Amino acid sequence: MSTLITPRAESVWHHLNPLGFARGLWGHRNLILQFTVREVQGRYKASSLGLFWSFLHPLLLLLIYTFVFGVVFQARWPHLRRTGDLAEFALVLFCGLIPFNLLAECVSRATSLVVTVPNYVRKVPFPLEVLPVSAVGSASFHAAMSLGVLVVMRLVTQGAIAPTLVLFPLVVMPLLFLCLGLTWFIASLVVFIRDLGYVVPLALQVLLFATPIFYPLDAVPERFQPLLRGNPLALIVEDFRRVVFWDLPPDWGRLAGCALVGATVMLLGYAWFMKTKRGFADVL
Repeated sequence: MSTLITPRAESVWHHLNPLGFARGLWGHRNLILQFTVREVQGRYKASSLGLFWSFLHPLLLLLIYTFVFGVVFQARWPHLRRTGDLAEFALVLFCGLIPFNLLAECVSRATSLVVTVPNYVRKVPFPLEVLPVSAVGSASFHAAMSLGVLVVMRLVTQGAIAPTLVLFPLVVMPLLFLCLGLTWFIASLVVFIRDLGYVVPLALQVLLFATPIFYPLDAVPERFQPLLRGNPLALIVEDFRRVVFWDLPPDWGRLAGCALVGATVMLLGYAWFMKTKRGFADVL
């Protein structure tokens, strides 16, 4: 008489262990790279320009936002090197859009990551947790293309590249942590709550205007500033501009706080995904 042995369910604390978390992802690094490349290539697979859209898309966004906010609304950013310089205003605006677009792409992609691949869900050995990582990797690639456009445009318009750009990896790290955590959370939740797929676009619209992208943080009435400063993305956007555009180092205290928040969200999102993925097959 044979005995059926079922695998022991791992505790939440096991998944919250940063070393175990890192080892798990590192063990799937080749699969993550493969899916990331597929995500990038698949986005423009049917287009004739292919990956060239990765450069063209941010450039077109830069031109559109410059026309709408710089020409139509005649908005200007205080403390610019040359007051009234439309090109400099456009670059400051675009610099704030890069981190937001990175987060928005990850969160939007999360709503369809698991529910559109039921064949992967039913393959028990397949590590579903790599799908959100590949989505963040793909979004990071497109953000890097946008950053490249921004750096080249600043070089063309101002004749120099910010020396503080070498600190950019430190500034982007909390954002990547946050993107990973939210992508794991949403990719799992949407399996059980399909309405979340309709909530996410609305939430992103609110977040867009609740983040100092089209306006400086100092322009917000003082009584509302604590609310915006409680938004981690707002603080990350400010540090993006300091490092990429203002030639200033990041606010180290603020950066440490954002990194702590981002790392916490990442670990909690991973633990949640790992504990709930056992129920995906029952729903899908």
